[in-house]
Amino acid sequence: MRVFVTGATGNIGSRVVKDLIAAGHQVIGLCRSEEKAAALAADGAEVYLGSIADPDSLREGAARSDGVIHLAFNHDFSRFVQNCEDDRDVIKALGSVLAGSDRPLIITSGTPIANTVPGEPAREDNATVGSDRHPRAASEEAAAVVAADGVNVSVVRLPQVHDPITQGLITPAIAMFREKGACAYVGDGLNRWPAAHVLDVAQLYRLAIEKAEPNAKYHAVAEEGVQTRDIAEVIGERLKLPVKSIALEEAQAFFGWLSMFAAHDMPASSAQTREKLGWQPTGPGLIADLEQLRFAEA
Repeated sequence: MRVFVTGATGNIGSRVVKDLIAAGHQVIGLCRSEEKAAALAADGAEVYLGSIADPDSLREGAARSDGVIHLAFNHDFSRFVQNCEDDRDVIKALGSVLAGSDRPLIITSGTPIANTVPGEPAREDNATVGSDRHPRAASEEAAAVVAADGVNVSVVRLPQVHDPITQGLITPAIAMFREKGACAYVGDGLNRWPAAHVLDVAQLYRLAIEKAEPNAKYHAVAEEGVQTRDIAEVIGERLKLPVKSIALEEAQAFFGWLSMFAAHDMPASSAQTREKLGWQPTGPGLIADLEQLRFAEA
């Protein structure tokens, strides 16, 4: 396939590009920076200069492809709600080109929007919350709209995607811990965050676009849930910082925008995904990567 990848130079996207090319696919990689274009070309991709803020560039890139993997996202989490709404517009632009064809569109969401059965892991076929309750649901709402217009769209829901340099929401949490001089968790810290190594996630995206199943939901989850207390403790050990519990009412003051996630129990299952795609994650676990955390690069 000739696959248009947005976010092709990002932490996940660059691995997806390599996985696709290793499997024999061609890649058109969306890149907004001349500086990163050389690395993308060195990986064997065709560099396509553009931006998710430019709908015309998105439509042109999608038109030149046999399918699209949409990974680009503004990771300034201080404006998380607006970024999610912007993603709604990106999916609309990509879908406008693919409507009425079998060419697949794989979009990205998050596992927490399917945590709708209290105490149980999010499952691929669970009911989901709307964007009024979780901003990231905007992406799946947009996917449903383009699906109704005849787009072959499916969803990959991400957990905390990690390697020794980047770990999803944990990376900004580490910056907060260093600034405040302490690592914290909320209450007893038994609330869980799902996780997967970045190379396993990259493989899942490739399998999803090769499968090209309309309206499929996939969970890129290797570990159903790692307790936030364990996360804070291993970071505290690596940073030589004290680790403490804070009350729920203190979470906003300590975590800021991250408080919307810090106390939530967000386990997720990938049983259905593994069965559908034959996906078997093999990478290191989250705690293992945090034990090897590379602070200089971060």
